[in-house]
Order: sequence, then structure tokens, then C-alpha cells
Amino acid sequence: MKPLYLSAISIAVGLVFNASVMAEPMTKDAYKAEEARIAAAYDTAKAKCVSLSGNVKDVCEVDAKGKAKVAKSDLEATYEPSDKNRYNAVVAKAEADFALANEKCDDKDGNAKDLCTKEAKAVETRITADAEAKMKISEANKGAMEKTATADKQAQEAGTAARQDATTEKRDADYAVANEKCDALPSAEKATCVQAAKVKFNK
Repeated sequence: MKPLYLSAISIAVGLVFNASVMAEPMTKDAYKAEEARIAAAYDTAKAKCVSLSGNVKDVCEVDAKGKAKVAKSDLEATYEPSDKNRYNAVVAKAEADFALANEKCDDKDGNAKDLCTKEAKAVETRITADAEAKMKISEANKGAMEKTATADKQAQEAGTAARQDATTEKRDADYAVANEKCDALPSAEKATCVQAAKVKFNK
């Protein structure tokens, strides 16, 4: 069974790539108004960070910047719906979440900090890899619908390749997390742990 958060990731990515079916067209005036609202919200959020200090301030600023970036990407995907813009929206959210999680990792030290960073990166990699695979599959399927049976076969092959690439990227990220966990073990156990990780992730 997939962990709950991984299932949530798959559902979220799928919803984003099916959003064009439900979305209403956005006017240029509405786009401009929303763009101005996002900019104002960012200025307000950033201003709240001024009175803070240390890593708390850094986290606040990264959070404000990330939310503005995500809002802008979502706006572009709504205004000009396309597989590419929907992919960019998913990636923007993944990058913002990673930046925030990574900044929070600065409150930790040593192996705990390294593990925190790698786990955050692994989540970002999974989301991005899944989104890229879905975008490639969607584009390949659209091309196949407009062409011949040969194109349909090529679309299937492209989809298979995209899924394989996503699987490899996610496996590499999970291996990095597992390997980092081994660093916290005593030397006698570390070698066994590293070997087990290599076997599990085919390294």
C-alpha cells in the first residue's frame, strides 16, 4: 500500500492535469487584477517578516516568496491552460515546499539536518517526476489522436519511457534518504545498512 502522502501527491498531480476540463476561461482584466492581488499579498507577507530575526525570519521570507511563486504559476495555468503551464504549476508548488522545508532544516544539526534536507528533496523529486511523466504522456496521447497507428505506438513508447524516467528519479531520491539514515548508525552497523540500501534500490 502506498503511504498516504504519496497517494495524495498522485491525486494532486492528476487533478492539476485534468483541471482544463473544469476551468472557466479567464479574461485579461481578471488576470491583471489577480496578478496585482498576488503582488500585494506578497508585499504584505514579506513586511511581516521584517520584525523577525535569525532563521525564523528566513523561513518567513522563503514562505512568502514561495506562496507568491505558486500563486503566479497557478494564475498562468488558469489564464492559459496547457500541459506545460499545468506542469509548471505543480513544479512551482513542489519547489516552494522544498525551499520552505529546507530552510526549516537549518534549525537542525549534523545528520539530522542532512536527513531533513534529503527527505524534503525526495518529496520534491517524486512530485516533479510524476508531473513530468504525466505531461509527456498527455502530450504523446494528444499527438497520437491526430496521427496514425504508428504515432499511437510511439505515444505508448513515450509514455513508457516517461514512467521509467520518473521511477528512476524517485528511486534515486529514496536511496539518498536511506543512505543518509545509515550515516547516523555506528560504524559496525553502517556498512550493513549501506549494503542493504544498495540492494533495495538496485545500486
